[in-house]
Amino acid sequence: MLTRRDLGRMAAGAVLAAGFAAPAAAQEFVFKLHHLLSERSPAHQNMLLPWAKQVEANSGGRVKIEIYPAMSLGGKPPELVQQVRDGVVDLIWTVNGYTPGLFPRTEVFELPGVYRNDIKATNLAMYDLFESDLKQEYQGVEVMWLHVHAGQALMTVDKEVHSPADLAGMKIRIPSRTGAWVIEALGAAPLATPVPEVPQALSKRVIDATLLPWEIIPPLKLHDQIKYFIEGHNQTRFGNTTFQVSMNKARWDSLPPEIQKAFRDASGRDWWAKVADIWRAGDDFGIQMAVKAGRKHVVLTEEETEAFMEALEPVVDRWIEEVSSKGIDGRALVEKARAAIAANATVN
Repeated sequence: MLTRRDLGRMAAGAVLAAGFAAPAAAQEFVFKLHHLLSERSPAHQNMLLPWAKQVEANSGGRVKIEIYPAMSLGGKPPELVQQVRDGVVDLIWTVNGYTPGLFPRTEVFELPGVYRNDIKATNLAMYDLFESDLKQEYQGVEVMWLHVHAGQALMTVDKEVHSPADLAGMKIRIPSRTGAWVIEALGAAPLATPVPEVPQALSKRVIDATLLPWEIIPPLKLHDQIKYFIEGHNQTRFGNTTFQVSMNKARWDSLPPEIQKAFRDASGRDWWAKVADIWRAGDDFGIQMAVKAGRKHVVLTEEETEAFMEALEPVVDRWIEEVSSKGIDGRALVEKARAAIAANATVN
């Protein structure tokens, strides 16, 4: 039997609990966003944090997004897609190519010659083709947005490169299977290495070079290990990487319409375009840091650039053949992607 004293203690405890719970009650929906890069990375600071704050503002304070960088919730970068599908985390930002073959349609935007140098036009092309051509391969997740970075530039430890022949015998880090095809087409040996492991691979000379955009130079301090930073004429790059920010589908479906709207309003077409601006600014800053550190920024001539692009034409054919075995009309998708990029380039 409860005494009057017991009832008093319970009442006091309830008041204390209510006091501690008050902030949590204001944030009815808490989400864990997991990703692979450090909290110092431009992606974390300039893209993920502002987006999360915008969602929270749109929700009137009902949503809280907790961001966990550098795989701090466990696992390795290639496991992020499965983590969000399984509901281990609510949201992820990841490289599509870390799970090879899982997003074959979206890969079209990674191909050299499909992507050349226009981040914004490419992001908007993915937005325009998402419902009709890409959405079906994102099973188990609700995509918030897709994007590319500035494209694969070549960073070499100690060799200046001006032609495909200059790469013969080199071991080069790649981000995805399309990146591997690029390196193979150029006569070098590809090695798959997640971004956080690149500095160690360089220091041990496991690799002689890497495919990466300039924006990653500052957080990884690549100017301490790399002498030559090489890209084509007019910022032409040797293919690209696609990324996604996605939510567990069951979690998404459980949300009330007004909370879904808070996410959708923060992730619309204007945001896909803004993400391109963020990555372009980060890329410009990265190469400026490398040059300031005394490293050489090599810009290929038009003729040298076209020699690379000609050598990379078989990559597109290889991709078309690969996805055709899965019942995808790769040639038609290449044409649609190129047309969508061209259409969006005219309105940038």
